[in-house]
Amino acid sequence: MKLNNKYFLLRHGQTIYQKNGIKVNYPAGSDPTLSITPEGEEMIKKAAEDLKTKNISMIFSSPALRTKQSSEIAGKILAVKEINYDSRLVDINMGVFAGKTHKEYEDFFSSKMERFEKKPEGGENWTDILARLRSFFDDVEKKYKGETILIVSHADPLWLLAGLIKGFKTNEEFFSTRKSGDNLYPDVGELIRI
Repeated sequence: MKLNNKYFLLRHGQTIYQKNGIKVNYPAGSDPTLSITPEGEEMIKKAAEDLKTKNISMIFSSPALRTKQSSEIAGKILAVKEINYDSRLVDINMGVFAGKTHKEYEDFFSSKMERFEKKPEGGENWTDILARLRSFFDDVEKKYKGETILIVSHADPLWLLAGLIKGFKTNEEFFSTRKSGDNLYPDVGELIRI
């Protein structure tokens, strides 16, 4: 697929929950416990320094606190004055599993592939995320040409967006890149170069 712009994807820096090994699905909102840690700030600074020679001209970010903090740090280092916050880049809505353990959420599904279709009450599945990301990506590609864009978001949305940008069509194509080491499913503070 021929792209109008060049893309770099960055997952937010480490949060207090992640540092303390708390395996609970994040509740909605901008709770201060979801701030990034000093280590998370350093992760983002390092990623932004790695991008300095790439001439990033625009930043789009999820409006969640941890991604706002991360995109603001990157914006300062990259001399990008305006950050475009877009709610289509938010993390997966886990519905009734928000505030519950990862295990409770995992046990809801009989397989990981089922996450493309099955969704918890009040929540989303991966297909829902793909729909909002496709809308975001199509809008950016139509509106801008020749830009080098940094997108700051969360693990699942970035993994799915990377697949969209690469032109994946099937759930199997997306899922095959979720494995560790394929560099399409980012760790905290990790940069994906498309």
